[in-house]
Amino acid sequence: MKRLQAMIDDYNEGRMDVDQFFEALVQLMTELDEEEKRHAEESLTEEELAVFDLLTRPPDKLARKDKEQVKSVARDLLRILKEEKLVLDWRKTQQTRAAVKQAIEIEPDTKLPDVYTKELYDQKCGLVYQHIYESYWGRNQSVYTSMSE
Repeated sequence: MKRLQAMIDDYNEGRMDVDQFFEALVQLMTELDEEEKRHAEESLTEEELAVFDLLTRPPDKLARKDKEQVKSVARDLLRILKEEKLVLDWRKTQQTRAAVKQAIEIEPDTKLPDVYTKELYDQKCGLVYQHIYESYWGRNQSVYTSMSE
């Protein structure tokens, strides 16, 4: 959405003509189609794919078995967060933010493959928490639910 809005702004401000706008729009649609195919190929929802990507990018050398393990972690973590931790206005109190952060740090701890060193694990937990904080603002309220409405 941000890229589309930037394209529209560029067009409206005269930095892009109709042909350039159309080419950029076609390119954006191609990229979106590829991402849709990817989450279908990985057998993950859009939400799960976002967490999976945070846990595996930049591309780490993961064996197929390890990738499946990370997919399971992404699914389980999102399920736990959505069912138990992402309560209404969870970002407003320190206690509920800490509960979310703790779930992100504890849940995948023993379930991720051995290639995740302590430093890498801590980095990935921070990225996942930041994503959750920015994307989920309450029970059943997220950028994913607002996009499907």
